[in-house]
Amino acid sequence: MRTVRVARVYDDPSPEDGVRVLVDRLWPRGLRKDLAQLDSWCRSVAPSDELRIWYGHDPSLFEEFAERYRAELTAADRQTALRGLIETTGTLTLLTATKALEISNAAVLADVLRSMV
Repeated sequence: MRTVRVARVYDDPSPEDGVRVLVDRLWPRGLRKDLAQLDSWCRSVAPSDELRIWYGHDPSLFEEFAERYRAELTAADRQTALRGLIETTGTLTLLTATKALEISNAAVLADVLRSMV
């Protein structure tokens, strides 16, 4: 099974990161694009604005958020983007701006990608 990691986009890259992909819909505040040190930005797999705003990183809503987000990821355009992420070789590091990685969209997405391979 391939390695799918989750990290904060603000943290320094690690040699273990492999391919670094930002998976947030919005560009991270205060991060200059020329200093981001990422391989790509895949907005098409990020939660919809409606879902992101509803969730607001409230830990009590995480289970429902994860369920709704997984449902969004079944859309055809998102499946195409997911397949693109799966086809990358080596380690894949999903980057997000959130401080709480364990309740982030990147954590849910990592689980989805792990289940696809």
